[in-house]
Amino acid sequence: MSESEINIQNVVASTKLADSFDLVKIESALEGAEYNKAKFPGMVYRVTNPKAAFLIFTSGKVVCTGAKNVEDVKTVIKNLGDKIESLGINVEKNPDITIQNIVASADLGAKLNLNAIAIGFGFENIEYEPEQFPGLVYRIASPKIVVLIFSSGKLVVTGGKSPSDCNRGVEIVREQLEGMSLL
Repeated sequence: MSESEINIQNVVASTKLADSFDLVKIESALEGAEYNKAKFPGMVYRVTNPKAAFLIFTSGKVVCTGAKNVEDVKTVIKNLGDKIESLGINVEKNPDITIQNIVASADLGAKLNLNAIAIGFGFENIEYEPEQFPGLVYRIASPKIVVLIFSSGKLVVTGGKSPSDCNRGVEIVREQLEGMSLL
């Protein structure tokens, strides 16, 4: 399966831009930023091009979510650093960015019998309770990801640290289903 067949829905990444931030000062300078210490210890800041949202903490740590690819994460974090630096605040020039989670979707293009898959996959790596959730939850050890499998043939892959992790998860599911003649 090629990377074009998975659709990345969300990339969550973290970084440290400074040793500390004065969030009250930053909030007043960033249009649309929201900081209410009584509700949440971080500031929420959304950007539109590329689209992403940030959680910015007094510790200087930043969590970026909502980006559709890893390149966008790098772009929006650099742009955020530049904006904060323009306020006269020292920021890390080349911060280490850690991808925490990638959520992607894929479509196997066939209807699936989840009962047969649950039996075929064995019960040690799956959760399947159709009364509770309409999908089968399949935990893969390597790469360490979770694939939600739906009877429509649609998959949701979560926990990946790279697009290739997500692709590999879809390949593993496809290979196992084909091996059991369930696809």
